[in-house]
Amino acid sequence: MFKPKVPTMPQPTGFITPPAVVEPTTVVQQSPTPLVASTPAARPTVQLTPGSALALVGGGAAVVLVVGAVLVSMLLAVAITGASVAICALVIRSLITSDNQHR
Repeated sequence: MFKPKVPTMPQPTGFITPPAVVEPTTVVQQSPTPLVASTPAARPTVQLTPGSALALVGGGAAVVLVVGAVLVSMLLAVAITGASVAICALVIRSLITSDNQHR
C-alpha cells in the first residue's frame, strides 16, 4: 500500500528511422582585424557657482518641505477617518444596546 509504483517504459513500436548522418564541415580561420582604440569623448564638467549651489540647496529644501507636508496631511487624514469610524461604532453600539433594553 505504501510502496510507490514506478511506471515502466513501454517498448517503441512501429517504424524506426535510422539516425541521420552528420558530415563534418571545415572551419575557415580568418585573421582578426585590429581594433582601433577610440578616444574617450571629452565630457564637460559641471561648474557649481555659489549662486547655483544656493539654488540647489533651496530647491532641495523646498522638495523636502512639500513631501513632508503631503505625508503629514495623509497621516492626519487617516487619523481623522479612524476617529470618526470609532465614534460611529460607539453610537451604533449605543443605539443597539438601548433598543434591546427597552423591549
